Amino acid sequence: MRINIKRMWCFAVLLALSLASPQLFEARVQPSHGFDMFSAQEEVQAGQQAAQQATKQLPVLPDSDPVTRYVQRLGKELSSHAPGQKWPYTFHVVNQNEINAFALPGGPVYINVGTIQAADTEGQLAGVMAHEISHVVQRHGTRSASKQMAAQLPLALLGGIMGRGALSQAAQLGISFGVGSYFLKNSRQAETEADLLGTDIMYDTGFDPHAMSQFFQKLEAQGGSRGPQFLSDHPNPGNRAQLVSQEVSTLAPKQFRGDSAEFRTIKQRVSGMKPLTAQQIAAQQQPGASSGSSSNGVSGSDISPSGNMRSFSHSTYSISYPDNWQVFGDQNSAVTIAPQSGVSQNAVAYGVMINDYQPEDPNATVDQATHDLLSSLRQSNPDLRQIGHDENIRVGGVSGKSVDLIGTSPLQDQNGRAVRERDWLVTLKRRDGSLVYMVFIAPDRDFGSLRPSFEQMLRSLRLR
Repeated sequence: MRINIKRMWCFAVLLALSLASPQLFEARVQPSHGFDMFSAQEEVQAGQQAAQQATKQLPVLPDSDPVTRYVQRLGKELSSHAPGQKWPYTFHVVNQNEINAFALPGGPVYINVGTIQAADTEGQLAGVMAHEISHVVQRHGTRSASKQMAAQLPLALLGGIMGRGALSQAAQLGISFGVGSYFLKNSRQAETEADLLGTDIMYDTGFDPHAMSQFFQKLEAQGGSRGPQFLSDHPNPGNRAQLVSQEVSTLAPKQFRGDSAEFRTIKQRVSGMKPLTAQQIAAQQQPGASSGSSSNGVSGSDISPSGNMRSFSHSTYSISYPDNWQVFGDQNSAVTIAPQSGVSQNAVAYGVMINDYQPEDPNATVDQATHDLLSSLRQSNPDLRQIGHDENIRVGGVSGKSVDLIGTSPLQDQNGRAVRERDWLVTLKRRDGSLVYMVFIAPDRDFGSLRPSFEQMLRSLRLR
């Protein structure tokens, strides 16, 4: 038998390399490079500004709290394995009951106490945190904002601010990264990227990456009142568990770590905590007074929605609403549901308007009819601008569209200038081809704290 010495030598070299450095043959997810107008410095600055706002809006536990100290140590360990730009990561715990987590541009990561309570293992909690770290690595927030800016800015101006001045220009366009921001809600593509990169981060830290997809699957299975907000911010790309398993299969087998003693101690500690609900947080915000008394005399105690709901029956729908708000209109007319002082100068500053819209083409799709409605709304309010892309939605089994808008509020600040308004348009198509549409309204500074109540109202809506 003839022996090919050269071939055997090559084989021996490859075998030695694989034994000495198995990671050479592992799949590794690298940061993607999407269109982004923000420099790294601007990204960090945007995140720091949003973090200051979050500290004012949310019940963030102090850094001295044992739960926070544990999350910070775990976050530091996980982020040390994050590839690409070395962002100044910080980790915070929000004393909130709902299961949720979010990451701000440039490094700040927030984990709700409810998420820690819901995690069965340390690996599941690490999975949530690795996922959020991956959103920072992939710059999903500023990349999403950059797409919106590109759609709104003239080409000449766009070319002049790319890489410099994007942050100030974003502020002028009403784009921010505060709590509840549209740009903190992730697309399914962004979720896929975060899942895959998070898999590698978990693996390198010693955790079984399957725990991440298991936690998300658990939330989808349990549903109820605690899961939907997390899943609305982190939509399932459709094959989450399969993608994670495929990525893990490309990595060298290893023995994964179990729960640490510190995790078990923290789990026992949070089990005795009673974190605030989103509604309780919103009630404490006193949103109407967040910038001081306005010239319209709106105060937070007048605006904050009650946690108790009552029902309103219209000829075409039924809906529940906070019992300290009022219904303006009747069962056969357009309706506004708002706090007494939320209606200012014959315009709605806080609340929701509900009405019917009949498109010119009775056979128009819900997408076509919604865009016709948007054109009509812009004619009556030229300042109204869309943020991002409209999304599909289902309410009570009925298909519809969800659109985020920015405009001008009837309220004024202390200097007499109109404040920026946030509008959330939801349309649902009725059997006769018409639309029932809702516009949830609040000043942009307050929308995040009111959104849980708005979402509760929307979930209660039933068409007749």
